[in-house]
Amino acid sequence: MHSGELILVAGALLAGGVAASLLARRVRLPGLVLFLGLGMLVGSDGLGWINFNDYELAQTIGIIALALILYEGGLSAGFGEIRPVLRPALSLATVGTLITALITGYAASEIFDLPLLEGLLIGAVLSSTDGAAVFALLRGSTLRRRLARTLEGEAGFNDPVAVLLVLGFIEWLENPDYGVLDLLWKFVQEMTIGGVVGLAVGVGAVAVFRRARLETAGLYPVASVAAAALSYGAASVLHGSGFLAVYLAGLVLGTGQIPARATISAFHEGLAWVAQITMFLTLGILVFPSTLLDYWWQGTLLALIICFVARPVATFTSTAFQGFSVREQTLLGWAGLRGAVPVVLAIFPVIANVPHDDELFNIVFFAVVISTILQGVSFVPLATKLGVTTDEPALPKPLMETGTVRALGAEVVEYPVAEGDAIVGRRVRELGLPRDSLLNVIVRDGQALPPRGSSRIEAGDRLHVLVVKDVANEFQALLERWRHGPFDEIPRRRPAIYGRQVIFSTRPWDDDLGDPARPAAVAGVPVIERMRTRRDTRGALVALDDGRYAVTGPSLAVGSASDLQRYARRRLEKARSEAERGWWQEVIGAVAR
Repeated sequence: MHSGELILVAGALLAGGVAASLLARRVRLPGLVLFLGLGMLVGSDGLGWINFNDYELAQTIGIIALALILYEGGLSAGFGEIRPVLRPALSLATVGTLITALITGYAASEIFDLPLLEGLLIGAVLSSTDGAAVFALLRGSTLRRRLARTLEGEAGFNDPVAVLLVLGFIEWLENPDYGVLDLLWKFVQEMTIGGVVGLAVGVGAVAVFRRARLETAGLYPVASVAAAALSYGAASVLHGSGFLAVYLAGLVLGTGQIPARATISAFHEGLAWVAQITMFLTLGILVFPSTLLDYWWQGTLLALIICFVARPVATFTSTAFQGFSVREQTLLGWAGLRGAVPVVLAIFPVIANVPHDDELFNIVFFAVVISTILQGVSFVPLATKLGVTTDEPALPKPLMETGTVRALGAEVVEYPVAEGDAIVGRRVRELGLPRDSLLNVIVRDGQALPPRGSSRIEAGDRLHVLVVKDVANEFQALLERWRHGPFDEIPRRRPAIYGRQVIFSTRPWDDDLGDPARPAAVAGVPVIERMRTRRDTRGALVALDDGRYAVTGPSLAVGSASDLQRYARRRLEKARSEAERGWWQEVIGAVAR
């Protein structure tokens, strides 16, 4: 097959994958099932268009695809979303995964009459949930945000745990002297190295992104792919968990305020879809459907044990005392979609030539398909039945398309207000926004609210802020203050005016006086409060230490509140634009208080 035919086949398969995803939404099936089915259809046991049995190549494709999917999952979430659910997510990913592996492994050894260690290997392979399947499922649901983020965090963190269990049991089968302590040491070593490398690469990438001025926005996704490859590759070379490293690097980049964030996110979302379709098609082509029927009843029984016993027991145990209700725990226990990750992990024993390797691969594939269909189809109806849904998407999308905004040198930043944030209870005018930024909308209880200066911020709000790239560093520091404080309390006072009569004066602004949007002093008198910032041009309304007020900008006006009100009304009558009219109305209202 020459290059043109290969490209044609690749394009046809990707187009088929996209069509399968559309069909999956209509028939309410997980898309990965149709992707696998498409691969099986064109494979050796189907139409015979593609003859493929290279397990090592399939493993490589699966690892690269999983790394890209995990990186995108971390990038889209960020630590800000994962931090509140970090404890239950990590508990599910570690304790929950281990309990699932043990229960499933014991059941597999009994059902298939295998030695316990070989059964535990099957349990380890089937213990991991699939990030791609979970992310896709959550983005189409209205699950409560805490539940959605817990499942998302678990899917990101449990892949490294399952991989280590699989590799550990393979080593145990090959080396009888290997034991539990060796497995525990391998776990600690790989998780520690993977964690350190992932965080280091993520922090370094954020610093580089902020300082670098790339020639075009299209280069930022390329740099992001480089960060993903460096995190996984460096951790793997150092004998650490590459999957943990790449997920953590994505989380760090998803948290930091970096240029072209929306461009990077959109690129990686598309790349994750390509990786998902490619991985599932490859695994489907690798399977020989004629051999699956030999294990149909055993595979079905094992899948039912996973769904109704192993996963629920693991969930209720690992999330005890984590603040979840019984209904929420029930749903978490039903949300363990297996997906392609176990199928990729099943390739490891085949390459290692462990006993019953081909049998193990077919068992895992059949159990995965059954459990994914059963849980994937019923997940949303069960969530609705249990009353753990809301009126907004579990993983919300931005309110607007920001391509035009980015082309003009700005970004739209979404800030989720959490319980305990320093800005909770503050008014919009107290947020300290830089002049080159603007709060566009407040999303509260699924509704978009137009922000006003007097609007109070509440926990659960999502603030959408337009930020010019030139103030990105300043805005990052502001976000930290919003989260942790402190907020400087501005004295709301009107000091006594010195002298019996206040003289009103106006003149053009002189550049020697400094920045009119942020004056430190006016006519030698310190500014004690910046009351308003002008948006259409550089300017502000400020209160002076001697009791007077000043309007800065193209011209400077200084006087008492009544003087500035009369001045602002005259300027309002002569205003030539809506923006200018709005400014003078704002001045009149502010000094009247």
